[in-house]
Parts: sequence; structure tokens; C-alpha cells
Amino acid sequence: MARVLIIEDDEATAAEIARELGQRGLEPEHASTGQRGLQRALTGTFDAITLDRMLPDMDGLAVAETLKSRGVATPVLVISALNDVDEKVRGLRAGGDDYLTKPFALEEMVARVEVMIRRRQADTGRLVLRYKDLELDLVSHMARRAGRDIRLFPKESKLLEFFLRNPEQVLTRTMIFQTVWGYGFDPGTNLIDVHIRGLRQKLDAPGLPPILHTERGAGYRLSC
Repeated sequence: MARVLIIEDDEATAAEIARELGQRGLEPEHASTGQRGLQRALTGTFDAITLDRMLPDMDGLAVAETLKSRGVATPVLVISALNDVDEKVRGLRAGGDDYLTKPFALEEMVARVEVMIRRRQADTGRLVLRYKDLELDLVSHMARRAGRDIRLFPKESKLLEFFLRNPEQVLTRTMIFQTVWGYGFDPGTNLIDVHIRGLRQKLDAPGLPPILHTERGAGYRLSC
């Protein structure tokens, strides 16, 4: 189910948007301030964002620009009571996002959100694996967590791909060796330990919870 973040300070408007999104099979989450919305959006776990232009604590366009500067590719639908589309908004639209002026029909709003979600899914297809705030591009071998790009070595990419295809499952050392290195497990080698350690250092940036766990005596598990 596609997840949509609603950044809107008006509780009634947010409830209407959430209800309409839910009726269309989408999973809404509400953030009532720009700062709270920015924090949630930076996780990179949403498929689309509806963003009020006029927030009491932070300008909506500042939120959108911060997301872009941090590498968060989630499409944003800016909703504003302003009738004029200034240069900043034009810049947002040129970047592939959308803009809607209040008052608006809920049906149109949801239709625009669905278009953004379909466009993003078409762009990524099956070439990107995702789990929570972590994703891996199978073409470029570039990973991203919480909006931060992570460059991987080929074996690290293959190792992360194996975990992303089996999230929240314990993968034994034998399974990892057979899949990533293509031969049986050699108890005398430390290849897995070295690559797991390197992958953890790249994935677990300061302030982020560990995502790759050791299950003592069993193997390793990708989970949050």
C-alpha cells in the first residue's frame, strides 16, 4: 500500500485529505507542523507528500527545497491559498512535482497524488529494492538511506541486495556465502565479517538506528 505524508496545520483539512486518501486505498500519515513533517519526510519512506504552502512554523517551499537538497526523491504536491505561482513554485513543478491552489476538489487532489505515485513507480520499476528508509538501485549499485546517498563496492551491493530481498529474515552464513560468493561456506574465512562490518559503517549514519543485526549463533537479519 502506497504511503502518503500529509503536512498540514489545519486539522479539519488534514482529516478530509486523509479520509479521501484512505478511501482510495492509500495509507495517509499526518504531520501538523513543517518541522515535524520535514523530519518524517526525511526518512524517505513515503511514496508521495501533500504539503501546505503556508505553515505557521516553516514555509512549505522551504520544506520542499530542504528535501530536494537532502536527496529525498519523494514527489511533493504543494497546496496553497495563494493564487500567484511564484518562481519558486515554478521551479518545483519543473522538478517533477505538482501545485494545487485552494480551494480544491478532494477528487482532483487524490488524482494528482496517484499520478505522482504511478510516475515514481514507473521510473523505479523493479530496479530499486526498498525496505523502510533504505533503498538500493540495482543498476548503479548506489544505496540510499534516509535521503543520504551511499556508494557501495560490488560485493557490498550484492550482499545488501540479498538482505533487501529477504527483509526481517535471519540469513545464515552458509546462505550468504552461496548467494553472494557462489560457493560453500568456509569456516576459516572472515569474508562475511569484513563485508558486514563495512556495510554497517555505511548504512548506520549517526542518529539512525542500526538496520543490520547479528543473530548470535544463527546469522544476520535486516530489520528496523
